[in-house]
Amino acid sequence: MQRKDWDTYFMDIAFMASTRSQCGRRHVGAVLVQGKKLLGTAYNGAPMGVPDCSEAGCMLVEEYEVKKTDVGEELVKKQRCVRTIHAEQNLLLFTDREDREGSTVYVTDQPCWTCANMLANSGVTEIVFHRAYPKDSEKVEALMKARGISFRRIGAYEPPPGTITEVTQ
Repeated sequence: MQRKDWDTYFMDIAFMASTRSQCGRRHVGAVLVQGKKLLGTAYNGAPMGVPDCSEAGCMLVEEYEVKKTDVGEELVKKQRCVRTIHAEQNLLLFTDREDREGSTVYVTDQPCWTCANMLANSGVTEIVFHRAYPKDSEKVEALMKARGISFRRIGAYEPPPGTITEVTQ
C-alpha cells in the first residue's frame, strides 16, 4: 500500500469530520493544520444544545444577488440555511488565533462568501478544498487573490468510503 500524501491525508480527515454533520443538504468538514500538525477539526451544524436540521428542519432563507455579466446584470437567487453554523466558522470558533497564523485550512467544500471573509481575516495563509461551490466561486477566488492567500482545489481526489452525502445546492 502506498503512503498518502499530506493533502490527501488532511482532506481525508476533513471528510471524516463531515460525517458528524446532521445537515440534510450538505455535510462539510474542515481541519486546521500548522505545518504537518493537526490543530483542530470542525463540521457544519446547529449550535450546541439546539435542535439541528434533522430534528427541527432547515431554516431556509432566499436571497437575491445582482451579478454583473458581459451583457449587463443578472439576478441570482440563492437559498441558504440559517440554522447551521458552517464548518469553517466552527473551526474559527474553536481554535486559537495564534494557531491559525500561517496555517492551512482543509475543507471538503469551497468556502461560501461569508466563510471566505472570515478566513481572510483569520491568519491562515492557505485554503485547500475538494468540492466546488459555484454560487460564490468567482468572488471568493478574487478575495483570496487580493489577500495573498493560497487557494486551491484538489480535483483528483477520492474521499474515504462512507463519507460522501448527496449534495444539494
